[in-house]
Amino acid sequence: MKRKSLRVPVTSGLKDIYAMDMHLAFQAACAGKFNVVAFARLAAAITVVRTALEQKQTRLPAAIETLDAAIATLVAVRGRGDATDVWEIAESERPSVLNGILMAEQCIGTLDVALLEQTAAQLMQVISGK
Repeated sequence: MKRKSLRVPVTSGLKDIYAMDMHLAFQAACAGKFNVVAFARLAAAITVVRTALEQKQTRLPAAIETLDAAIATLVAVRGRGDATDVWEIAESERPSVLNGILMAEQCIGTLDVALLEQTAAQLMQVISGK
């Protein structure tokens, strides 16, 4: 008999960590205090949730599409930041990023801790080229 894998739901503490990484970075961007570290935290949190949702095949309508739009915006932000060393989310880009943050927060509760951890580790391997 095949054993069902243990699913450890995401706790409110872990949700809060993701929310803080996303919202504090977004608030810093809106206040003109955005930097590469805040950008990295925001981009990582949204990307981990999006990739985990894809692996789990989410049933939430428009979740991946909304997160992809936010990620596309963040790619543009990174391109400008890398080129000019000025890190900012333009006023016109903020709704896309905020929608992504809100969707990530909504979706994170449908995921489990192991999936988030595995997804983050996989993405770190891709980034580091290992």
